[in-house]
Amino acid sequence: MTGVPTSAIEARLSPYRTAALTDVAEEAGWATAKTLAEALPYIQIYDRETVVIKYGGHAMGQEQVAKLFAADAVLLKLLGVHPVVVHGGGPQISRMLDKAGVKSTFIDGLRVTDEATMEVAEMVLSGAINKEIANWITLAGAEADVRGVGLSGKDARLITAEKVTRTRKDPDSNIEQAVDLGFVGEPTKVDPHLIQALLTSETDYIPVIAPIGVSEAGQTFNINADTVAGALAGALKAKRMLMLTDIAGVLDGEGQLIRQMTIAEARGLIESGVASGGMIPKLENAIHAVESGVEAVVILDGRRPHAMLVELFSEHGAGTLISK
Repeated sequence: MTGVPTSAIEARLSPYRTAALTDVAEEAGWATAKTLAEALPYIQIYDRETVVIKYGGHAMGQEQVAKLFAADAVLLKLLGVHPVVVHGGGPQISRMLDKAGVKSTFIDGLRVTDEATMEVAEMVLSGAINKEIANWITLAGAEADVRGVGLSGKDARLITAEKVTRTRKDPDSNIEQAVDLGFVGEPTKVDPHLIQALLTSETDYIPVIAPIGVSEAGQTFNINADTVAGALAGALKAKRMLMLTDIAGVLDGEGQLIRQMTIAEARGLIESGVASGGMIPKLENAIHAVESGVEAVVILDGRRPHAMLVELFSEHGAGTLISK
């Protein structure tokens, strides 16, 4: 090829390059078709079924990951699933409290929610985070007119709550003492009528719910998002509850992922000490949700793109499935 202009060489190679690219694109198309065909049995299983998704962890604060989550939620809706999103927001609340100069107090890892903290928590959860997630869903579903609807447990008496009561042992006397966590609540009643109306509407709505509840007397409470998701999933008799976290799922004593377990086995992990820290309340909420009528709960890594799709529409799933 000595003396032959580079442009001439590129011109001769161009047809081969175009053919190679065409072959690659064609193979990708066939692979996509194969994936969709393999997913058909699972798509039919979840057709017109409710799936409650607890969306939280540090991935929630990453815009690109949040957009992928919103797109996957829209895809679920278009495939016939009824997704309901419950979100947390602990890190975002902490940042806003720091900006506002409100000092946080923790007891045994639980934030004490005084009046100033409650005001910030509601502003962040029901305002900034809730509306942002709903908006990402609406933008992702614009072509098909799928719309995110931002709500909190205070809307239409969705979540009635009462003050949480906690005790801890005094290290000196070893006597159980009451702990006042302030305006931290737990659900006493969930009224699913508003959510059911949105899910069965002719318009494709995806409810997005902030974990704020209200007492019979009108007092506002901050509630753990896992607890809200479990209570709501039970009230809706959901097919699945997906708990998106920052870990792969539930690990055994050797650090290996447990693919499936019963609620009895989940209790065993707690009692034996294999499950510890933040995994304990997640397992407790999963157990309560299954006992309340949810078919199964899955704890999975929400940081991984399309984790929900892999869990629902593939043979092996993506995390730890907990059922009766």
